[in-house]
Amino acid sequence: MKAIAFDGFVIFDPRPVAVQVQKEFPGRGAEFMNLWRTRQFEYTWLRTLGNQYKDFWQVTEDALQYTASAMKMSLTTVQRDDLMQTYRSLPLWPDVPAALKELRRRGIRMVFLSNFTEAMLETNIKAANLVDHFEPHLTTDRVRAYKPSRSAYQMGLDAFGLKREEIAFAAFAPWDAVGAKWFGYPTVWVNRANAPLDDLDAQPDVVTPDLSGLLSFVG
Repeated sequence: MKAIAFDGFVIFDPRPVAVQVQKEFPGRGAEFMNLWRTRQFEYTWLRTLGNQYKDFWQVTEDALQYTASAMKMSLTTVQRDDLMQTYRSLPLWPDVPAALKELRRRGIRMVFLSNFTEAMLETNIKAANLVDHFEPHLTTDRVRAYKPSRSAYQMGLDAFGLKREEIAFAAFAPWDAVGAKWFGYPTVWVNRANAPLDDLDAQPDVVTPDLSGLLSFVG
């Protein structure tokens, strides 16, 4: 394996978003977070299917506003901004620094292939001191289509200039693992949430709870 394309959440831990939601809406945080997350990704898929692209920051805010309205909860401007800003300050998962150091030692090329906007990626990467680890970001803004659109995954082939079988895709969400496998990437599902795999006639090559399985897979 010569390169890895990472989904953003394989590297950055999204759990602080849920913590902030619980802080803003005590007692209803889990319900709010589940609906917000569901609408967030449903909106990406619907906008891709309908050719009505908005970037991930805008989609995330639209889904947030919808969730507050659907749950009949007041959402102040300050609350909205505080919740949105959590996406610009996500911590690394604990195993990330050592794993990235080892991948660099092996000469593996790395890139983010993410729904995140360029600004969202840059802010998190700079805060984590990871600027030197990754090649220029492959955000879905480039193709104006969200994963699992084939045009999104195609960015990895175009950027690396490698064969499909030479690029591993590291997915966080089960649907992303399926989408990458449909596209033909050797796929590692970093299943940090211990979630079930979607029943969509595709199996990732490796399922691992952390980056150890990815390190073993790429050799």
